[in-house]
Amino acid sequence: MKQLTAKEVEKLLQEGKQLNIIDVREADEVAAGKIPGAINIPLGLLEFRMNELDKNKEYILVCRSGGRSGRAAQLLESHGYHVINMTGGMLEWEGPVE
Repeated sequence: MKQLTAKEVEKLLQEGKQLNIIDVREADEVAAGKIPGAINIPLGLLEFRMNELDKNKEYILVCRSGGRSGRAAQLLESHGYHVINMTGGMLEWEGPVE
């Protein structure tokens, strides 16, 4: 599984890269702040909503610390999606939030 640190993801955004970020935390966690532009699909719903995703795109998965996003990455990868896990999660995110 591919991985990027929170710093690496922040740098890509600063460079103006168009990233597809999925935040797999619960809605109440996301309400406290998420990476701008990230889509919230809680881990428990991911299996039921993966049909909303495009297998031709690459997705960066984010959670609080990197554990749930790692499980989400494994799930999506097993279904043929291109994914990257953001290690350290929002605990290590120092960039802007919305």
